[in-house]
Amino acid sequence: MVHTFESLLLIVLYGSLAVIVYSYVGYPVILSLWAYLKGKPVLKSTKKIVPSVTVVIAAWNEEARIQARIRNVLDQDYPHSNLDVLVVSDGSTDGTASAVRSMGSDRVAVLSLEERKGKAVAINHGVAAARGEIIVFADARQRFSSTTVRELVGNFADPSVGAVTGELILEDIGQHAGRSHAAGMYWKIEKWIRRNEGAIDSVAGVTGAVYAIRRRLYPILPPNTVLDDLLVPMRIAMNGYRVVFEPGALAFDSVAGDYRVEFARKVRTLAGNYQAMSLCPGLLLPWRNRLFFQFWSHKVTRLMAPFCLVLLFVANLLVSHGWLEMLLMLQLVSYAVAGAGWGFRMFGVRESWTSPAFTFCLFNYAALVGAFKFFSSRPIVWSRTS
Repeated sequence: MVHTFESLLLIVLYGSLAVIVYSYVGYPVILSLWAYLKGKPVLKSTKKIVPSVTVVIAAWNEEARIQARIRNVLDQDYPHSNLDVLVVSDGSTDGTASAVRSMGSDRVAVLSLEERKGKAVAINHGVAAARGEIIVFADARQRFSSTTVRELVGNFADPSVGAVTGELILEDIGQHAGRSHAAGMYWKIEKWIRRNEGAIDSVAGVTGAVYAIRRRLYPILPPNTVLDDLLVPMRIAMNGYRVVFEPGALAFDSVAGDYRVEFARKVRTLAGNYQAMSLCPGLLLPWRNRLFFQFWSHKVTRLMAPFCLVLLFVANLLVSHGWLEMLLMLQLVSYAVAGAGWGFRMFGVRESWTSPAFTFCLFNYAALVGAFKFFSSRPIVWSRTS
């Protein structure tokens, strides 16, 4: 009986370890080799095609920064006659709509929703009212580089491309300007994965702050959708089109100074992954989802990883002979470093040597909370910080 119990523990331990290693190491290595051996170049052109483009910005109580955001879009290096902006005010209670109207430009329009319905409803209305052949989705918080729209649109010269995502640059500001940030390192790894996925065929999800689609391919979203930047591109990909990564299309955002803000964002995003699979079950079926391997490897294993980390630790506590003693020690030290990082941050100190372990644990804990939030049917709210 004891031998059988230990055998079960070892199965749990090695199975959990395999999922974790595959998610964070194995899949990126496979992607790298796959992209190198069988990459598919995109027939991009930034000069031959200049289709009409509407930049849709869903906004809620963004009076303070919406005009600057619109000016940033209007100043794009793209033919002005083919570029316009549509702001959808999602039941804003401040002067967001008035601020947009006061700009007095025939290239800027505002659509005001009387009640706050959420981002999905806002962009559904925005796409329906847009004039452009290409829709570029943007948020009020970030800013674009001067060539972002041109770089995004150039990829649509390839008829196989249905959606394009840009690159989000996280900037450290304030007293930590110029310092390395673990969340930034995590995002660099994520971008590297997306770049390779796009080189093979398509990325499994895009950056909500900077992506573009062919308007005719837009799938109307259910009203409560949290992650439009997952559901929209995946449905486009499931219809046979490519979703590619464009490193030249830059959007800039600041790293949250408070780890609790970043934690809240991750909880919302990871809970949104569960919701996306419930809204579109075909994502989990290989005969429905042609990106089944990429989706499971990139998205699903990341959701499994925190549960596997818990199982790995518990199993390793009960079975720790031979090299498993070193594995247990590695876990204990890593969690101790993460705990120290949490303690430093509680007192407003950010030490770089604790950041990787702290961020890894923070994001995986966010996945656990996100799962609880989704399965306990707690509402996932879209806000300006999401």
